[in-house]
Amino acid sequence: MQETRYTKDHEWVRLDGSTATIGITDHAQSQLGDLVFVELPEPGRTVAAGEACAVVESVKAASDVFAPLAGRVAEVNTAIVDDPALVNRDAMGEGWFFRLEGVAVDQAGLMDEAAYKAYLEAL
Repeated sequence: MQETRYTKDHEWVRLDGSTATIGITDHAQSQLGDLVFVELPEPGRTVAAGEACAVVESVKAASDVFAPLAGRVAEVNTAIVDDPALVNRDAMGEGWFFRLEGVAVDQAGLMDEAAYKAYLEAL
């Protein structure tokens, strides 16, 4: 089973070799409220770690989604463009945003689940 890591910006990342699947955490989607719009990066785009590369909008606010690792966008989840509420229903599963390939497995700055829960409690 792939281990999930988290960022302080409330993205999650699951590594499978040199491919990473990225989404927003359940905490992030609950803070945003009902999502009404998602903009995803173009496949083939190269992103730097920490770069804003997607946007989510809800009835409350708009927020950038940052790439937790550097890599090339290999795939995007068009299902969440057609149905943004999918992120609200399953943020940690079917509501993923994009996949990066060619990522360096540098997990510096990424938290495991216990560290992320402690981070949320400190907010």
